[in-house]
Amino acid sequence: MLFYEPLFLFLFLPLVYLLYLLVERQFRLRAAVILLASVFFYAWSEPLFVPVVLLSGALDHALGLRLARAPRQSRRAHTLLAIGVVANIGILIHYKYTRFLIENIDSLLHGLAIPPLTVPQIALPIGVSFIVFEKITYLVDIQRGLSRPAPSFTRYLLYVFFFPKLLAGPIIKYHEMEAQIETLPAANFDDFAAGFLRFMLGVVKKTLLADTLATGADSVFNDRTGFVGFGDAWWGVILFTFQIYFDFSAYSDMAIGIARMLGFRLRENFNMPYISCSITEFWHRWHISLSTWIREYLYIPLGGNRVGVARQYLNLWICFLASGIWHGAAWTYVIWGAYNGLFLALDKLFLLRVLRWVPPLVANAFTFFVVMVGWVLFRAHSLDQAGEFFHAMLHPGLIGTTTQIYITTDIKTAAVVAAIICAIPRLPGWPWLRDQALRPEWRAFAVQMVLAALFVGAVGKAVADPFKPFLYFRF
Repeated sequence: MLFYEPLFLFLFLPLVYLLYLLVERQFRLRAAVILLASVFFYAWSEPLFVPVVLLSGALDHALGLRLARAPRQSRRAHTLLAIGVVANIGILIHYKYTRFLIENIDSLLHGLAIPPLTVPQIALPIGVSFIVFEKITYLVDIQRGLSRPAPSFTRYLLYVFFFPKLLAGPIIKYHEMEAQIETLPAANFDDFAAGFLRFMLGVVKKTLLADTLATGADSVFNDRTGFVGFGDAWWGVILFTFQIYFDFSAYSDMAIGIARMLGFRLRENFNMPYISCSITEFWHRWHISLSTWIREYLYIPLGGNRVGVARQYLNLWICFLASGIWHGAAWTYVIWGAYNGLFLALDKLFLLRVLRWVPPLVANAFTFFVVMVGWVLFRAHSLDQAGEFFHAMLHPGLIGTTTQIYITTDIKTAAVVAAIICAIPRLPGWPWLRDQALRPEWRAFAVQMVLAALFVGAVGKAVADPFKPFLYFRF
């Protein structure tokens, strides 16, 4: 069930919101409405994975209660934490990496004339990576003394299953939602209005921009009728560069908006990443909740900035190698993570100083190019295809032999609009334009009316177009 599908828009969300308002003064009923709605929402798409989350969640909650009673640096606390982390990582490995590991073992054994292993058919549950990361966060923060354990199992489940952020984040730490879960803020008109505007923005970005861009990007990357030429390769990369941003940030907009409608506040996940002037800045602006998670739960435990310079570079590279593996069970993701880790290390080594010396527009263009090259690895079906794209992108005279690539006018228009939106903050008068857009009241009202009209068109397009899930649903 997608946020912009008619079933969600016209039945699920209104019904949940109405029930939440009806039981506004009864805490337990409010909690029951949100929890049951969240479990139902996830079970609609992944019914077989719900028992796994429930059972592993029971283990997490029991371990959390014991961790809170154990001395923080005691052997018992470390043992309890290790059990919880290994159990959750085990879930992720089973569902996400079993096939990948077996296929690579088979490739190693092939040269030894050993019969291949049987590759099990394991369906990857939607949002499993986000769920597992949040469950690990819960245990680590209790062990660190940053948060208390949930007072009841149902409160813990409300944190895990909270449906606006369940499928693709943002990755929320328990202590960030602890107060809200314990009080369950009442919904009011101001929250509903602000939340619904944010939700509409997400739907517009997803259906009118991201899905249109996806049609062109898929046409290029999925074509197997020949080899790609210079023009088509660049079109495919450019389209995907904008598609992944507008697709993923659109989900975050919808998640933050729906939560706000119910009175909850979720953290921001994107902050205009394509205006970044370094890869370091890019990762401060892109998928902020993941970058924060990597820094707090991997980089700092590895030593962070407290170790020697060479070790810092190695730690950065290890962290983003892990980030690549988290994104997908394929060598393309592994190399993509290593690629980003390399440029983060280069930033610390010398690149940041160079980029601060050159004009911001040049630094921005360089960073955008580096990011775009990385997206080739992220989107390619294989390292061979990535190599083919890099070869085509470096040879202006190369004419491809593909026959099924269609970059139509609407796709080109969407790319231009996406580029303008991403570049607007670079305009010299942007702060003034941004402030003026919010005042006086009639300007804000005009913007809202335009957004509402676009929202109606976006919903119509979502109903008419084939199913296009969010890119990050299967991560």
